[in-house]
Amino acid sequence: MKTILMLTTGGTIASVITPYGLIPTLNSEELLSYLPKLEEDIQINTRELYSIDSTNTRPEHWLLIAKAVEAEYENYDGFVICHGTDTMAYTASALSYLIQNSPKPIVLTGAQKPIGMEITDAKSNLRDSILYAADDNSCGVQIVFSGKVILGTRAKKTRTFSFEAFSSINYPFIAEIYDGKIIRYISQNKNNMKAIFYHNLNEKVYVMKLIPGISDSLISTIFKNYDGIILESFGTGGIPDSIQDTIFKNLDKYPAKDKVLVITTQVQNEGSDTDIYEVGVKLKKYKYLEAGDMTLEATLTKLMWVLANKERTWDYIEKSFNNTVSFDRVRE
Repeated sequence: MKTILMLTTGGTIASVITPYGLIPTLNSEELLSYLPKLEEDIQINTRELYSIDSTNTRPEHWLLIAKAVEAEYENYDGFVICHGTDTMAYTASALSYLIQNSPKPIVLTGAQKPIGMEITDAKSNLRDSILYAADDNSCGVQIVFSGKVILGTRAKKTRTFSFEAFSSINYPFIAEIYDGKIIRYISQNKNNMKAIFYHNLNEKVYVMKLIPGISDSLISTIFKNYDGIILESFGTGGIPDSIQDTIFKNLDKYPAKDKVLVITTQVQNEGSDTDIYEVGVKLKKYKYLEAGDMTLEATLTKLMWVLANKERTWDYIEKSFNNTVSFDRVRE
């Protein structure tokens, strides 16, 4: 018999209709009671960590989930985390860095409609997640949603209402699930895997989204108050003339290890490459990081993980960020 621990955190899947809109109300046992009986021999235990709309998710919640998994890691074959969809991709990415090299599956799921509704995706998503978490060939952090299995560092919510809410960005689906059967496209080698748990994140990371004609008025304040600055640029990546001088002055002012600049792109697919255009090439005289084809969610949470380490040399930061963790970027 496989044993699964289901951790609940609120979200739409656990919500009920109120005069004020949907509010997460169902506890973990109530949520599980809606699930039809499984034919498979699986024992499911539940634990409610907290109950919030996932809009209110903070890094402290990611650490709480990771701590709960670590505390019970030896007692279960797999873990299912019920979570709101709006920030699920951030949580999946964060857990991919906080719990690395796990031979046991850590599966996130949720729903676009509450589980108590007549028409809902919640029951199928929850059932698929439990089946996937109980399978011998599953490992690591994934999102299971609408019959798709997506690597935690590659997931992004791309639809607000449709049941097929999540896409896998710049990476194939790990598997799909049809009528309780798992069809795997990418095999994950569990040999010699041993889970490594991390316990800290540096929240002082700021994401600055570029718009045409952006002002430089806040840039010096951002550099002063944050350890990591993610510049979400256009196209393949670059810094527009309107803020270029101020960005360069701040890069000159602070050591690279103290103020880490990451260049990413607003374009969802195929990633960045600052070597192509002059607006990107001008950066080459400075030390900075490039996200490549990573999602913004993975870029943000990975930088928080890297900057939480006490070893804050530039060599460590660059090596740690550029290393492939859970295939968050294409190997170079």
